[in-house]
Amino acid sequence: MSTLWTPDGERPIPRADQPPAGGSGPEPPEPTDEELAAELAEARDQLARTPAEVVVANHAYGLWELAALHLSLEPPQLDQARTAIDALAALVEGMRGRLGEPEAQLVEALAQLRLVFVEIANEARPAGGGTPAG
Repeated sequence: MSTLWTPDGERPIPRADQPPAGGSGPEPPEPTDEELAAELAEARDQLARTPAEVVVANHAYGLWELAALHLSLEPPQLDQARTAIDALAALVEGMRGRLGEPEAQLVEALAQLRLVFVEIANEARPAGGGTPAG
């Protein structure tokens, strides 16, 4: 099993040919409409109790992961990575001073992504000095 580094630490990435963790026991019964409605209400209540800057920072981490994914592909998908990096930058730079405790980590993560993007783009550039593929 390999891992992916995120600002929150290493996350395991299971291989496609591995079964999901937890074994292969009997399938649980389908939830009823009432159970689903109760779960949805609980999720909404939990979200309402969570500070907005925490939710926004979580979405920013998702954009970071998306950019890192596209940069790690072979060949790297530079246009897709650029879109995710630009979205992360818009969020982090546009919300400067309002992202709470995770802000410094997000600023650093954005800077690292930009550096990696430039390195990969330079490696992908043809020897004749043309523009990078992507």
